[in-house]
Amino acid sequence: MPVEPVELAVNEDRRHWLSVLAKARPDEVAAAWDALPQRPAYSALRAPETGLVLVRGRMGGAGDAFNVGEMTVTRAAVRLESGETGVGYVAGRDRRHAELAACLDAMMQAPALRGAVEGAVIDKLAQAQTERRETAARKAAATKVDFFTMVRTRGPQ
Repeated sequence: MPVEPVELAVNEDRRHWLSVLAKARPDEVAAAWDALPQRPAYSALRAPETGLVLVRGRMGGAGDAFNVGEMTVTRAAVRLESGETGVGYVAGRDRRHAELAACLDAMMQAPALRGAVEGAVIDKLAQAQTERRETAARKAAATKVDFFTMVRTRGPQ
């Protein structure tokens, strides 16, 4: 059964905001949550819990897969009073970060709340992440050393 194009767009949007929430710093997510003018009531479907996931990698990005090791991850799932369900998966052991990510995911799925959350939280967190990446890239570029080889040939004398 083919997937509708609209459904794919929604999945891509959700993948983006879940990624932003997962990669954000816990204090940034908490501050963004506290700054929201409207925070709906929610109930936990899955209380935040911490566990391990297996991280896999590939040599050169194309080689055979191998196990890199394990990573600590915390997950949570919540349901808003209006019925939307959200999930949050974050690296590390920050239970509050996972719970808030799940709440914000559910709010992004609520048409009445999405506009406020997208502008005040998701866009702001994404911008902060972009700025951190650019700062790190500038610092790395400042230490770049260009190596070159000059070939000298002796001509007939």
